[in-house]
Amino acid sequence: MRKVTGIRGLASAGIALALALTVSACSPNDPLSEQYLEGSNKGYIAGDGSVTEIPVDERTEAITFDGVDEHGKPFNSAEFAGEVLVVNFWYAGCAPCRAEAPQLQSLWEEYSRQGVQFVGVNVYDQPDTAISFNETYGITYPSIIDVGTGAAKLAFTGTVPPQAVPTTLVLDRDGRVAARILGQLPDESVLSTLIKDTVAE
Repeated sequence: MRKVTGIRGLASAGIALALALTVSACSPNDPLSEQYLEGSNKGYIAGDGSVTEIPVDERTEAITFDGVDEHGKPFNSAEFAGEVLVVNFWYAGCAPCRAEAPQLQSLWEEYSRQGVQFVGVNVYDQPDTAISFNETYGITYPSIIDVGTGAAKLAFTGTVPPQAVPTTLVLDRDGRVAARILGQLPDESVLSTLIKDTVAE
């Protein structure tokens, strides 16, 4: 342990300790907080891949959100009332987002025939970057460009950790969060099962 001496050193140590205690008090054993403190500058805070299913009687109120997609077309979740909606938070520079993109597209192709809608929420990029990403990975469902206002992400406050990208949610026919995958999809079959279960409700 390095010994800190002098008034300035003690003050600095006190501030550092206060910050550490603040983060740990808010989120004990929280891997997201640990990644923040690690300061690796990798550009995103990855989730731990945890999967959460929420029983129907424990779901919160419906979430509605809107925005403009990468092609300038308005998107409003209210238009998909009565349908299951899969929402993926992402951006192009996020390595786990790139890794899971083909799986999301595959599931979109499979479940769109059953009336399931997919939409991305791009939290960082401009439209041209999102379009380029789509062309590279063959993505055909829309993404809201949420840079600036962050209105779409704000609608999910309390459900999506602020810096956990990617995160994927499954909303039920009433617009309530039925399931969440925090981090990269652990396996395509996991999200497939969550969608299938929600469709069957």
